[in-house]
Amino acid sequence: MATVPMEDLLRLVVDEGASDLHLTVGAPPIIRINGALRKLTVPELKPEDTEELVQSIANEHQLERIQTEGTVDFAFAFRNDNRFRVSAYRQKGQMALALRLLPRKLLDLEEIGVPQIVLDLLKLPRGLVLVTGPTGSGKTTSLASMLARINETSSAHVITIEDPIEYYLAHRRGVVNQREIGVDVPSFAEGVRRSLRQDPDVLLVGEMRDLETTVAAITASETGHLVFSTLHTTGAARTLDRIIDAFPPIQQEQIRIQLSTNLKAVISQLLLPRKDGKGRIAVFEVMINTPAVAALIRDNKTFRITNEIQTGSKYGMVWLEASLVELYQQGVITYETMMSVTQDQDAILQLLGPQKR
Repeated sequence: MATVPMEDLLRLVVDEGASDLHLTVGAPPIIRINGALRKLTVPELKPEDTEELVQSIANEHQLERIQTEGTVDFAFAFRNDNRFRVSAYRQKGQMALALRLLPRKLLDLEEIGVPQIVLDLLKLPRGLVLVTGPTGSGKTTSLASMLARINETSSAHVITIEDPIEYYLAHRRGVVNQREIGVDVPSFAEGVRRSLRQDPDVLLVGEMRDLETTVAAITASETGHLVFSTLHTTGAARTLDRIIDAFPPIQQEQIRIQLSTNLKAVISQLLLPRKDGKGRIAVFEVMINTPAVAALIRDNKTFRITNEIQTGSKYGMVWLEASLVELYQQGVITYETMMSVTQDQDAILQLLGPQKR
């Protein structure tokens, strides 16, 4: 029997307000609280422990996928009102798990603190909106809250393609159909292609993780749908470079033209620990695809996009560095936190002026 039963570990995560639980051979169970890892004072896990812990929450099909593919992602309910997202995977030939506790209540966009311009983007009839940031930055939560707002305020047909489904959205004024990779549809790209025959108004593509999915998402935005998707990047320029560089050189000019026309915004998000230790706070950068930005995308001058963001507040743009300095000056985050996540330390110092620290 495993050193600590899975039920006890899950209860601890919930009771301690942890965000994640890591289970791997050679280490005790580890939880993440406010962004920091904390090892539990119990014996290290053995190979048979992690095998048993996986088997306690995975079904036969999921266990088979671990054997054939080396990893499987899924979500499950615990004590009815708590949901966990799981990634079970093999490492050094042994089993490991990463579990994330999903918030019980879907946060309002105002609670998350998204900039006002994001609310306006939800009313667009078509186009591509990207939400980016590193793993654990709250992209999924923000997107679910955006779709919930659309669902509550418009009679739209929303289709999501997710891996796995993390937040269940009830039908409100609109109707929401959620499809899970490996359960309802084989891949993101196939899910997008099939959805175009299902009369959607809004599409969520859980992740643009390959070229085929990227092409399908951009095509869907061209054909009169509002498409949301994510990338593990920080900042608009890096996001655009990542998309364009994924294509063969012969196709890059065409994809730049398509993005300049169909991309509506890039919303970059980070989750930072609060100075007072009471949880974390989201910080945003928002690029709006103005005519000037579109020209930079077309002309392969994405390195100049940050300048447009810095001076684009009249269009609703938000510059990450300005947001960080504001949170620091308000005493919400520490100087060290601010400097550890900025993409431009010189800009931060310039914004601080003589104050510095």
